[in-house]
Amino acid sequence: MKLKEFDFYLPEELIAQEPIENRSKSRLLVLDKTSGEIEHRSFEDIIYYLKPGDCLVLNNTKVIPARLMGRRKKTLGRIEMVLLKPVEVDTWEVLVKPGRRAPIGEEIEFGDGKLIAQVIEKTDFGGRIVKFFYKKPFQKILDELGEMPTPPYIKKKLQDKNRYQTVYATNPGSAAAPTAGLHFTKELLEKIKAKGISTVYITLHVGLGTFRPVTVENIEEHKMHAEYYEISQEAADIINSTKESGGRVVAVGTTSTRTLETVADANGKIRPCNGWSDIFIYPGYKFKAIDGLITNFHLPKSTLIMLVCAFAGKEKVFKAYKEAINEKYRFFSFGDAMLIM
Repeated sequence: MKLKEFDFYLPEELIAQEPIENRSKSRLLVLDKTSGEIEHRSFEDIIYYLKPGDCLVLNNTKVIPARLMGRRKKTLGRIEMVLLKPVEVDTWEVLVKPGRRAPIGEEIEFGDGKLIAQVIEKTDFGGRIVKFFYKKPFQKILDELGEMPTPPYIKKKLQDKNRYQTVYATNPGSAAAPTAGLHFTKELLEKIKAKGISTVYITLHVGLGTFRPVTVENIEEHKMHAEYYEISQEAADIINSTKESGGRVVAVGTTSTRTLETVADANGKIRPCNGWSDIFIYPGYKFKAIDGLITNFHLPKSTLIMLVCAFAGKEKVFKAYKEAINEKYRFFSFGDAMLIM
């Protein structure tokens, strides 16, 4: 399967640069994955497509202020660093830009020496392993010096850091937001629960695996970067009982989907566990756990659009994307949403 098969033209003006004022007023494209029928709604209308006995699965990861701007200790050359995941105490895997300025042994200062990173290793994915040195608690230093690592296609500075968090974010550890969940308000979640729809929370800390670009011509050769996940006993029990009683499991986002599909057995049963997922889902994959998907509109040639095509069929998805472009939907992280059932 070739990478070019997942390419499409997107006018730059459709890339959302900031979130809309009311999260749940985003537009919602509803795609019937069986018939290919498309409807245009508001996101808050999603409640009409969910039935009593269904289960929404949401990723409760919380974005940390993972982007740090620093200088090389010796030359004072500027360096940008994004934290990806902890390796051990005070040691992290990171992305650095420009990478040529971060050889092994290099020391990088942040905040006039409040935080110092020493490069100790290079990674297979072009990143670095660094060891941090500091005096204040690490999280306090991040809150003071770090910025929200919004994607490079967002040129406008985010005024309110909380808008790059879901309203249910509780588990710090992500370098990027699980953006399908950004459309939910606390009020909408209460209405969903009142209708008899279960909501369960799992965790996948979003890192390089989610946003690393595909660079190989044959997509089967692409290797995903592992991301940490957790599923509790309570969450597993609710998801399994939903399946057993004939309800539908609806994943909020590709991160929730990848987590569930990582741990599901051949019958779709979920087990409580934690670990690292490097699952790569593309057309031909047979889904075991989910019956529905809520997702944003994704970048051309990304692993995310490949997952969506695997779930609903490439022809139907690309037809829906074409209609979304014609109808001027907003794309990517702060954009509009799709419901696929």
